[in-house]
Amino acid sequence: MATDPARRAVVTGMGAVTPIGNDVETFWTNLLAGTPGGGPITTFDTTAHDVKIAAEVKDFDPLAAMDRKMVRRMSRFVHFGVAAATEAVERSGIDFSAMTEEQRDRVAVIVNTGGGGMEMVIDGAHMIRDKGPGQVSPFAIPALSGSMAAAQVSMKYGLTGPVMAQVAACASGVIAYQDALRLIALGENDVVLAGGSEAPLLAMAFAALSNMTALSKRNDDPEGASRPFDRTRDGFVYAEGAGMMVIESAAHAMARGATILAEIVGASLTADAYHISAPEPTGRGAAMAMTNAMRQAGVAPDEIDHVVAHGTSTPLNDVTETRAIKRAFGEDVAHKLAISAPKSMVGHMLGAAGAVAAIAAVGSIRDGWIAPTINYREPDPDCDLDYTPNVKRQKRVDTAMINGFGFGGQNAVAIFKRFEA
Repeated sequence: MATDPARRAVVTGMGAVTPIGNDVETFWTNLLAGTPGGGPITTFDTTAHDVKIAAEVKDFDPLAAMDRKMVRRMSRFVHFGVAAATEAVERSGIDFSAMTEEQRDRVAVIVNTGGGGMEMVIDGAHMIRDKGPGQVSPFAIPALSGSMAAAQVSMKYGLTGPVMAQVAACASGVIAYQDALRLIALGENDVVLAGGSEAPLLAMAFAALSNMTALSKRNDDPEGASRPFDRTRDGFVYAEGAGMMVIESAAHAMARGATILAEIVGASLTADAYHISAPEPTGRGAAMAMTNAMRQAGVAPDEIDHVVAHGTSTPLNDVTETRAIKRAFGEDVAHKLAISAPKSMVGHMLGAAGAVAAIAAVGSIRDGWIAPTINYREPDPDCDLDYTPNVKRQKRVDTAMINGFGFGGQNAVAIFKRFEA
């Protein structure tokens, strides 16, 4: 962990667009209350589909963060990413317009995603079929690009440092904070806007994931369908949304009198090298990511107060994550951890999942509450840790870990800690 305040990465602002709230405080209040975000799919006709439920973002107005022309030209994941970044900037109190050109050169933007603007490909194919190639939008390629959310944020604020977008499936959101930590620790940037955004609720994606048996088919109980670590779990609830943070060097944040919410002290990325979608059964790669992140952070396993789990509600992921936690922390410490799974409420946002999990981790440090894992009804003997079942828990949290594990065996972990000057 860095001691030089110019190379310590601290969080000063957060923004969120989620199925249970389109700003950070609404999201956090509803998360603590155990508010479910699932419901019937409204974005397309589900008559022919086995899965008819999702966790959709509701009552979202992109015009609050983008002008009408750009809203029309850009895809939904861009709308979410820019909106979350706008809130994060406003909450941080940072004023990019007051910066010199040289200062803006030292501000980076990272908005990771799993799929980018996939709907533009489908819409374009339909347009060619129905009206011919001459009617395809000339903005389709920029709008579908996975880097466009980050690019739009940089253009909105005139930020001329690195613009980055990593695509690492469901690990993408966590990796954003690893990269932010590295940019600041290396002294390359003073400020990083970092997070993830995803808008994947397309008929094709539902059909593919349903055929893979990855999704819950509890169409008659959308609010209770996501059941991480419960014995009756049958798949994840597909979701959309975004989470963003303003991350600064401690020196930069303190110089402008910013309120520091937490510090990123460690992060790691490993691979299972095992299967295109299934996790490696022993949890070795995931455990190695946790262990490496703790080593980098300079914290022992018994110093972690809270783990925000990946917890997808799939049969394989939840038992493998449980094994990985035991392997990384040891049996005794693992059974004492306060673990929670936000996906029980917000569903699985793929590339934005880890970004929203980070907001939950910082919220727990700030307010001293562990969010519940809702819909936990029947214990699974293979998932025997403390998942904070159904009701929030008051607890001082000084150090919190977030997990994000993606298709292809990508394991990402980041650790947030209470800031001490």
